Amino acid sequence: MIWNEAKECMSRDEMTNLQSVRLVKLVDRVYHNVEFYRKKMQRVGLEPGDIKGIEDLEKLPFTTKDDLRDTYPFGMFAVPNSQITRIHASSGTTGKATVVGYTRKDIDVWSECVARCITMADLGKNDIIQVAYGYGLFTGGLGAHYGAEEMGATVVPMSTGNTKKLVTMMVDFGVTGIMCTPSYLLHIAETIEEMGVRDKIRLRASLNGAEPWTENMRHTIEQKLGIHAHDIYGLSEIMGPGVATDCQCHCGLHVHEDHFLPEIVDEKTLKPLRDGMTGELVFSTLTKEGLPLIRYRTKDLTSIDHTPCACGRTTARIARFKGRSDDMLIIRGVNVFPSQIEAALLEMGGTTPHYLLIVDRVNNLDTLEVQVEVEERFFSDEIRELENLTRQIAYVIQQAIGLAVKVKLVEPKSLERSMGKSKHVIDKRKID
Repeated sequence: MIWNEAKECMSRDEMTNLQSVRLVKLVDRVYHNVEFYRKKMQRVGLEPGDIKGIEDLEKLPFTTKDDLRDTYPFGMFAVPNSQITRIHASSGTTGKATVVGYTRKDIDVWSECVARCITMADLGKNDIIQVAYGYGLFTGGLGAHYGAEEMGATVVPMSTGNTKKLVTMMVDFGVTGIMCTPSYLLHIAETIEEMGVRDKIRLRASLNGAEPWTENMRHTIEQKLGIHAHDIYGLSEIMGPGVATDCQCHCGLHVHEDHFLPEIVDEKTLKPLRDGMTGELVFSTLTKEGLPLIRYRTKDLTSIDHTPCACGRTTARIARFKGRSDDMLIIRGVNVFPSQIEAALLEMGGTTPHYLLIVDRVNNLDTLEVQVEVEERFFSDEIRELENLTRQIAYVIQQAIGLAVKVKLVEPKSLERSMGKSKHVIDKRKID
């Protein structure tokens, strides 16, 4: 292997010492090279020498996506543009794009982290990996591509697009691994079934990310394709895909703690939470040169576990995400996460993992309609059977979220399929 796998098996004391050394260097670097951080630290009376190790982490201020937007495009970079090898950016659909710069070393570290993730999925240099994330400013495609090459695997840079062509290449090339969003992999599975080539694919494992998905969806993917599906996590501001992934044990996502220092904080008080408690995930980038970040609030809701994993790795594990604090819907005073509804639907027989939530306001009262794809066989049944299924689904969802909803059954493949991040919510309250 090109990287030192021993970093994933360090003792907790060894990892803490390494993180402390790197945190001190990080604080010194941003204080002297990033005006934003220097002013922010000076406002609270902090100097680099006040940070002795990770025990002083709470003294440092948080960073948010708004900070990146306010300093658009290059105000948070810690090196001259001449040292920036690559730039990625978010889509900016909810505001200004967030711009991320990478030095040559940053690209190397990123590639190593993604390669570690691929190893956790039991893929290696003898595998053929199809990358079906979007390439370009989005970090998914190139991040996965460079990591697979670092691993020594053969890479098929398919990106998103013609799914039938993707499946044809999967068969012809003998693809054994795929990296894409989980919703797109479900669409690929449907296409494989339509083309009648299920017995011809050699796929063994997938690494899926860029959108939240449930444990039930993982089981659905594995059942449809006969593979092991792994959750890979990352975000552009921190690096891109490869910050964490789950191993063969599927007991949480291993964080590459030697590069990314995780915290879980209460989303309201911002106070640190103990292992096992759900809160907002916060990261400090310990080794990044181009865009180093201190205590970046991801908005992702999860918990953390620092105990060793059965796989032998000792790195901290974050639980499958409950959702994002900014994705949470408040409907008639009830907090609703789309993932809660997805989990409830997948526990039922007859439904598919494809659904759409439509939130509206009628006569000053919030309403929630859940459109659910059901199997073809139900549309050949009597109307009474469809009505019974509708009531069952409405009951299961109400039990999951504590809110009565309107359920509308729709035919298979009638809801739009996404090749990138899936869209499950239309909030007409915001549109109006």
